[in-house]
Amino acid sequence: MPVLTSIKFQKVAFQWPVGFYSDGIHIGLRKAKPDFGWLFSKVPAAAAGTYTTNQFQAAPTKLTKTMINQNHQLQGLLLNSAIANSCTGQQGWDNALQEQRWLANKLAVDPSLIGVASTGLIGAQLPMALIKNGLPQLTPTKSDAVTYAVLTTDKHPKTISVQCELSGQLVTITGFAKGSGMIHPKMATMLGFVTTDAQIDGEVLQDLLSENVDSTFNQITVDGDTSTNDMVVTMANGLADNPTVVPGTSDYEVFNQALHYVLGQLAKQIAADGEGATKLVECNVAHAATALDGQQVAKAIVGSNLVKAAIFGEDPNWGRIISTIGATDADIDINQVDIAMNGMPLVAASLALPFDEAAVKTSLKQAQIMIDVDLHHGTAHGQAWGCDLTYNYVKINASYHT
Repeated sequence: MPVLTSIKFQKVAFQWPVGFYSDGIHIGLRKAKPDFGWLFSKVPAAAAGTYTTNQFQAAPTKLTKTMINQNHQLQGLLLNSAIANSCTGQQGWDNALQEQRWLANKLAVDPSLIGVASTGLIGAQLPMALIKNGLPQLTPTKSDAVTYAVLTTDKHPKTISVQCELSGQLVTITGFAKGSGMIHPKMATMLGFVTTDAQIDGEVLQDLLSENVDSTFNQITVDGDTSTNDMVVTMANGLADNPTVVPGTSDYEVFNQALHYVLGQLAKQIAADGEGATKLVECNVAHAATALDGQQVAKAIVGSNLVKAAIFGEDPNWGRIISTIGATDADIDINQVDIAMNGMPLVAASLALPFDEAAVKTSLKQAQIMIDVDLHHGTAHGQAWGCDLTYNYVKINASYHT
């Protein structure tokens, strides 16, 4: 076991928690790439989820949400890329139910313990013959193959594993996600899956997930578009044999801290892998009137196309940042805003500071860009992540259908 740090958890190499298995294979939904997979626990797991707020919620998302909301339990998930099974009418719903039944039969469990997740092209029906033929090929492995099976325009999977001790028992939390375009979660606009062998009640897990999603996944943006399909699902099967995690205990605080870290790391990896992106942009807002104001200002800045284009062009045009702040409905003092980029002060008390433009431009060549804003108007803060806006983003999305 790794030595735990003072922050109570330790990042480790990717590994599944006790009792979780997965696989990812190619069945012909995409050209020569993994496109189909599964994730399951050998016992029923407490489950929680957050889901897209897009009104055209896809059949797989609706189905998984319905299953989790019944009793906050889940045992298996069937996943595919390439085809979203969204805006597909009754046939799409029936196909999602059929997938659920097929996986339930394979695992010999009740269909109510099975969820479905799809991502890809909207409006196309799933080729059910390929899925039926592919299902027997899935095997229970401890590999990371499933993390590749959900990718669309992503350059790579997003993964993270951490371990912590809860009442002396080693607990593992492992997550993976896909997401590159249509990223502006409300929640959510990607697929995210978190597994743990911790023992925790499903409703407590739901509260923790919802709370932490607000400050992680809901604070990333790539292009301001919210998809029809996506969700974050967390499963906890209890096989670490720790005492049940309950609010108000030190175990709860440790687990909460570790879960927040996992979600935050996945969120940042999605932002960094935005379609066509060359830079991860992080914005930290200090001294906001309320936490909501801080989050709103931070996300507005990383979501501004003008700011994103300036970052791509390595242009320290702070006017785009301050105008974005003013366009929000956050409570601010327009005479007290400070702005810095990569630690270099550009604005104090809403007025320009002299700065070395060449030095700032050179710093903007880095793969990670930091924007710090001090509103001097309260004690709250906010944080958000995004990416630059590049020519390649347009190229990718101009030909997404083909």
